[in-house]
Amino acid sequence: MPQVTANGLQLEYESLGDREAPPVLLIMGLGAQLIRWPDAFCQGLLNGGYRVIRYDNRDVGLSSKLSGRAKLGQEAARALLGLPGRPPYTLFDMADDAVGLLDALSVPSAHVIGVSMGGMIGQILAARHAARVRQFVSIMSTSGSRSLPGPSLALRLQLLKPAPKNDLSARINHLMTVMRMIGSVTYPRNEEILRAQVTRELERSDHPAGFLRQLAAILGSPSRLPLLPGIKAHTLVLHGSDDPLIPVAAAHDLHRRIPNAELEILKGMGHELPAALCAQVTHRILKHLSIGPS
Repeated sequence: MPQVTANGLQLEYESLGDREAPPVLLIMGLGAQLIRWPDAFCQGLLNGGYRVIRYDNRDVGLSSKLSGRAKLGQEAARALLGLPGRPPYTLFDMADDAVGLLDALSVPSAHVIGVSMGGMIGQILAARHAARVRQFVSIMSTSGSRSLPGPSLALRLQLLKPAPKNDLSARINHLMTVMRMIGSVTYPRNEEILRAQVTRELERSDHPAGFLRQLAAILGSPSRLPLLPGIKAHTLVLHGSDDPLIPVAAAHDLHRRIPNAELEILKGMGHELPAALCAQVTHRILKHLSIGPS
């Protein structure tokens, strides 16, 4: 896959489909690589007549790795006290990466689909770079309001549990445990497919420090709450009813905060895009993208 220089970094990306078709920029979530986007999801967008651009965020996959210690306890405490964070970088920097990628690819504007942390980055893009965002789709994401419920203590501890070092098999099992915990109970994963996916991701890139720095960015970035009422892009909020990582209350909160946003709750979906719902999700997104500028 090719790379471009964007915002002073090397970003690994993949462009699928007709370069003259309306572009859709996919922004992935915390610690996840561009290959986490389901192939069936991307193919559905291609079949709908769109060009798909997906990329590795900074500090994951094959994009540039950064430095700096992620002081998660301090970032969480400062956020709780309403003090400015001090992460190695912020979600606002990551939004600038996305703009840099569009610039490098000579894409003036694109539909933006962000999942989880990618939805947070998309919020910043839509608010601060309105001319670059045609339509916005937020999937299982949040405004970051401190009044919202969060994951269970058990899930928090598992996410922060250090993964075994120098043991690929143990690291695969560790990530599979996380994926099961945040997944859809109603749509259980096939174990062989899950193991193959996790193995592929870790063999492509295994960079735990980047995960921690991205988590610090979520905890330590300035509040997005003042930005959300200014989003003008036609917005669709998609969320699973059974999301254990970002409970569904976050979707209702985003729906209230973003003017004229549409809301769709997918029954039984956890914090993932399960294969059983991929066609339904893609169909709903294509319907949303067809309304407004192409």
